[in-house]
Amino acid sequence: MALLVLPIVLALLSFLIPQKLVRYFGLAGALSSLVVALGHLSYFNPERYVSIFDPNKLFPLGLSFKMGYDGLSLTMVLLVNAIVTIILLANFAKELAENKTFTALVFLMQFGLLGVFLAQDGLLFYGFWEITLIPIFFILYWFGQQNNNSVLLKFFIYTLLGSLGMLLSFIVLGTNVQSFAYNDLAVAGSFMASKMACWVACGFLLAFAIKIPLFPFHTWQPNTYTTAPMAGTMLLSALMLKMALFGMIKWMIPITYNGFSEIKWLIITLGSIGIVYGAIIAIKQKDIKTLFAYASISHVGLIAAGIVLFTQTSLESAVIQIINHSIVAVGLFFAADIIESRTGTRNIYELGGIAKLAPRFAFWFALMTFVSVSVPFTAGFIGEFLLIKELFMAHWVTGLFASTTLVFGAVYMLRAYQVSMFGTPKMTSFEDLKWNEILVFASLTVAAILIGISPACIMNFVKPSIEHINELMVGSLNFIK
Repeated sequence: MALLVLPIVLALLSFLIPQKLVRYFGLAGALSSLVVALGHLSYFNPERYVSIFDPNKLFPLGLSFKMGYDGLSLTMVLLVNAIVTIILLANFAKELAENKTFTALVFLMQFGLLGVFLAQDGLLFYGFWEITLIPIFFILYWFGQQNNNSVLLKFFIYTLLGSLGMLLSFIVLGTNVQSFAYNDLAVAGSFMASKMACWVACGFLLAFAIKIPLFPFHTWQPNTYTTAPMAGTMLLSALMLKMALFGMIKWMIPITYNGFSEIKWLIITLGSIGIVYGAIIAIKQKDIKTLFAYASISHVGLIAAGIVLFTQTSLESAVIQIINHSIVAVGLFFAADIIESRTGTRNIYELGGIAKLAPRFAFWFALMTFVSVSVPFTAGFIGEFLLIKELFMAHWVTGLFASTTLVFGAVYMLRAYQVSMFGTPKMTSFEDLKWNEILVFASLTVAAILIGISPACIMNFVKPSIEHINELMVGSLNFIK
C-alpha cells in the first residue's frame, strides 16, 4: 500500500516542513514515490495481476475496497509518478515551489490519480475520480490567473455533471450483483440487455467525454488550460484527462459491451471531428498556450477514436499515444510558461528572435516540437501511424480524417516555433534555460526517443492486460482473484 499511501503522507508532511525547504521536500517526495513505483515494476510479471489491498469482505453499499494493478494500471501509475516529479522539477526555481499548500495539493492530486488507476471496485474508482477534482480546483483557484471565477465555475459544473452520469451507471450495474467489485460489475454487464447496457455506456461516456475532452464537450478546456498556472495545466493535460482514456479501456467498453456497439461510431465520429476541429482552431491562434490547448483536443480525439475500435493493436498503440501525449503536453506547456514568464506575453507575433538570445531554449523547444509532430524515432510516430492504420481499416473516411493530424499538426507547431524563435526580433533580452529546465526538457525528450525506438517494450507490457480485458467480454473472469 506504500504506492498509494506515500503521496497522502507527503501531502500532510508538506505543512510541517520549514518554508525554505519545501521545494526540496516536494522534489524529494516525488522522487521517492517514483522509486517506489519502479520497485513494483522491478518484480512485476505482465502476465499476472497484483493485489495490493483486498480485505476479502464486503462493506456498506457493496464496497469491496479491492485495489491492485495489471500491466495497464502499472503503466499509468508509473506515468503519474514520473510526470508529478517532472512538474515539481519544472517549478523548482519558482516562488510557487516554496508554497506549502501548493505542494500538498500536488501530492493530494497524485494520491487521487493513483487511486483511480489502482481501484478494482466501481464506487472506489468513482470516489478517487472525485477526489482529483478537489486539489486541481484549488490549484486553479488559488494559483491561477485572477478573475477566472467564470472559467472555474464552468469547469466545475461540467466535470461534476459528467461524474454524476458515471455514478448513475455504476448504481445501475450494482443493483443486480452482490458488490461493486470489478468482477461483479463485469458479470452484471454481460447479462444486461443491450438497450440498458447502451444507456449505462452513455452515463460513462458523459463523464469520460467531458474529461478527455471529446468534441463537443471540450468548451471548458481552452480557457481552463490558459488561465491555469503551469503546474495546473500540466496536471490537467498530462494526467487528469488520462483518467478518462483509461476508464474507457478498463471500465466503460468491457463492462457495457452488450450495448456499446450502439454508440461506437458516434464516438469515432466525434473523435474524428475533434481531430480536424482542434487542429484548425489551433492554426488560427496567436496565444501560444491556447494554441497548445486546441492542439491537445486534436490529439486526444485521435486516441479516443482509436480506443473505441477496441482491437488489440488499436489499444496497444493508444497506450503509447497516451504516454506520448503526456510527454508532449508537459513539454509544450512548459515552453509556453518559460516564454510568458520571461517576456510577459504569450502572443507569438509579439515574440521573435528568441533563438539568438536563448539558443539552449530554442534547441530544446525545437526537439519538443519535433516530438509533437511525430517525426520518426519518437513515441508519437509509431502510435499515430498504428492508430491511423486501424481507423483506415475500420472505414476509409475515419482514416482520412485521422491522417489530417499529421499535416495540420506540422502547420500549427512549425508556425508557432518559427514565428517565436526566428521571427522579427521584438525584444533585447531573454534569459536562457536554468539547470532544472534543461533537465525537464532532456528527460521528456529522452523518454520520447526511447519509446520511439523501442515501442514494443510498452506494447508487450500492456498486451496481457488488454488480452484479459477482451476475455472479460467473452465471459472469462478468472484473471482477477
